[in-house]
Amino acid sequence: MRHAEEIAGALLDPVLAAPRAGRRRLVALAGPPASGKSTLSGLLADQMVAAGCNTQVVPMDGFHLDNRILKARGLLARKGAPETFDVDGLLRLVAALHDADTVYFPIFDRDRDLAIAGAGEVTEDCDTIIVEGNYLMFDAPGWRALNDWWDLSVRLDVPLAILEQRLVDRWLAHGLTPDQAHARAADNDLRNAARVAAASLAADIVITAPEG
Repeated sequence: MRHAEEIAGALLDPVLAAPRAGRRRLVALAGPPASGKSTLSGLLADQMVAAGCNTQVVPMDGFHLDNRILKARGLLARKGAPETFDVDGLLRLVAALHDADTVYFPIFDRDRDLAIAGAGEVTEDCDTIIVEGNYLMFDAPGWRALNDWWDLSVRLDVPLAILEQRLVDRWLAHGLTPDQAHARAADNDLRNAARVAAASLAADIVITAPEG
């Protein structure tokens, strides 16, 4: 099995070579829940910095709508689905990342299950931004407008069985029982993964994980 470090290394040269439309290079790293986006984006950013390119990671998870809003809309059980994000806010952030000097962004605290406004900062000297998230290449109203901003797009494709096991392990680690963890994965996360797979825009680079 290829390790995340090796995948990051394989992406390094294509990312460094990608031309930019604005002041900063914007790279989308998209994939379904538990596909390894956060790990890969962090490793790639580290390798970019080591190569002399100041790079930061900006997760889209900071744009989760608050649980109070989701509960009022009957969407709390579907948290993580496209309709439970502030896509307009994400679009405004991506536009600012393109050219603005210093940019602040929200970060999602998974343990507290809420987004914290202004918890992340992109500094003026940042050259490249890796935006990571489930729906960055999602072909749906609102979401597809993000595609206009990417200088390079990367999509992770991971077999369903691997996603399911990772998701169950994730929810077990958050204190759910085995039955609850399997239900959470099947009833929400894997449904979201299927939506991404069924309506995904073409990416510049597709990384397919092996079955084993």
